Amino acid sequence: MNRHVLDQAEKLLAAAREKKLKLATAESCTGGLIAAALTEFPGASDVFERGFVTYSNEAKIDLLGVAKELIAKFGAVSEASVEAMALGALENSRAHLALAVSGVAGPGGGSADKPVGTVFFAVARDERPVKIVRKNFAADLSRSEIRKQAAAFGLSLLMEAVEPSLIA
Repeated sequence: MNRHVLDQAEKLLAAAREKKLKLATAESCTGGLIAAALTEFPGASDVFERGFVTYSNEAKIDLLGVAKELIAKFGAVSEASVEAMALGALENSRAHLALAVSGVAGPGGGSADKPVGTVFFAVARDERPVKIVRKNFAADLSRSEIRKQAAAFGLSLLMEAVEPSLIA
C-alpha cells in the first residue's frame, strides 16, 4: 500500500470519527484495497463498520441485494450496478456512508463502451442522493496500478462526502 493512499485513509478516518460517521465499502475491481487501507490503523473499527468484497455477480446479488436483472441489463460495471451496490452496503450494515467500486482493471475484459481502465464509483449517504462518478484510468496502466488509482480515488470521494471543505 503506498504512502499516499495510507495518508488519505488516515485523514478520512479522523474526519469521519470527528463527525461520528460509520463507513462501509462494497468493492469489486479493487478487491478490498480500500478496506485494507482503512484497517491499517489501530482503532479504525470505531469508523469502518464493514467491507464487502463482491467480485462476482453472485456476490453482488447475494450480499448487497443487487438485482440480477439489473446486472443482466446494464452489466456489473455500470452506474446502475454501483448505485445498487452502495445502497446495498448501506442497507446491509450500520454505516451512515458507503462507497461502491466496480470496473475493468484489465488487461482483458474491456469493450468499446467500457475499455480497460473504466471504473464506476458510487457514494451513498443516509438521506442524500447517491453520487455516481465514472472515471477512465489510462488503459496502458498495469492492472495493479489501475486498482491502486481506483482505491485512491474512492478514498477521495469518501473524504469529500465526509468533509467537503477539506477537498481542494
